[in-house]
Amino acid sequence: MSAPEKPRLLVSFDQYLPYVSSEQTGALWKLAEERRQLDANLIRLPPDGGVAAHVEHALDVLLLVVAGDGQLDSDGEQLALAAGSVVWLPRSSRRALGAGAHGLVYLTVHTRRPGMSVVGTAASAVTVREGGEAPCSLDRVCPECGTMRAEPGAPFCAWCGERVSAAG
Repeated sequence: MSAPEKPRLLVSFDQYLPYVSSEQTGALWKLAEERRQLDANLIRLPPDGGVAAHVEHALDVLLLVVAGDGQLDSDGEQLALAAGSVVWLPRSSRRALGAGAHGLVYLTVHTRRPGMSVVGTAASAVTVREGGEAPCSLDRVCPECGTMRAEPGAPFCAWCGERVSAAG
């Protein structure tokens, strides 16, 4: 049996961000601990950039604005976002993000998405896929995090913020 995990400082964003090029957008940092139950991503949207309207059906998401400003649009209502704002995005809510003139840097935290698992004995192992989309939709899968894009033409992944091909 392995030793239990101990709390530890992973990153200090006020010390980390000055070393990241201001030109870099998308996912700047990701929680990568092996046995975690959470996922977290630090995302930067460029000035006046955004994440297209989408619905996350499976997970609640907590969003913390680290730097910059912008707005959250949810079913026609706009919430102003500024450094220090904490927003709860309940599952099944429609949301879109827009960055202000100086861009928007935010942290998302949510439960870890289930992946693939192998069940049974070595002789009868079966791969079980939890969820997923039809193969014809593979052009909408974000190459960075594997999440299905809500809209085929969205320039950024709504989940991790990474720039994706507009060809989808």
